[in-house]
Amino acid sequence: MTNEATGTPANGAELDQLETRVLAVLAEKEALTPDNYPMSLNAIVNGCNQVSSRDPIMQLTDDTVQDTLQRLIERKLVSAISQAGARVVKYEHRMRIKWTLEQDKVAVLSILMLRGLQTAGEIRTRTGRMHEFKSVQDVETTLQFLIDKYPPLVVRLDRAAGTKEPRYGHLLAGEISATYEAPSSGAALGGGGASRVGQLEQEVAALRGELEDLKAQFEAFRQQFQ
Repeated sequence: MTNEATGTPANGAELDQLETRVLAVLAEKEALTPDNYPMSLNAIVNGCNQVSSRDPIMQLTDDTVQDTLQRLIERKLVSAISQAGARVVKYEHRMRIKWTLEQDKVAVLSILMLRGLQTAGEIRTRTGRMHEFKSVQDVETTLQFLIDKYPPLVVRLDRAAGTKEPRYGHLLAGEISATYEAPSSGAALGGGGASRVGQLEQEVAALRGELEDLKAQFEAFRQQFQ
């Protein structure tokens, strides 16, 4: 089943895929690695190119990310900061200011930008380190806030045939035309087995994300002595 939703991003212009990734990485790392925020160009590149917690997986160069940062600065979605005594320029996002968002909204929007269409349950699981939602209902309340903004930042997609929950997507890149098919019954492992496998996959993904964060912290620490 396909659902199409239209909406103009609140900044007045659609973001491309690279801008979406860079902006979301800044928002994610602000929460996950606050000691290394604002971020250097190298740390942003590493965050963009993570193989975990990213859809799609990218391989961006320093030059590509630098050009993307410049476009985001021109749109007033990112600020460049030259800290006293620092050798490199660092960057921070302005999503919170630009769209008047509290941390729960930033967390939800960032996950949608980093990982594509998500159910409310998936969002709750995957935002845990950025913002802890006590229930799926709390996530749905936050999603509704983002949907109700003018212009809207998020859209709720109709449930596809064979699925139990609707999915949500961000509108920062413009219209969404999404087709989602439920896994066939033959692919399921049966009852609790499938649920357990899904839980383990999420735990592995979270551990991989933590490892990437530790690598970024070590790299930032090492650069201080170069």
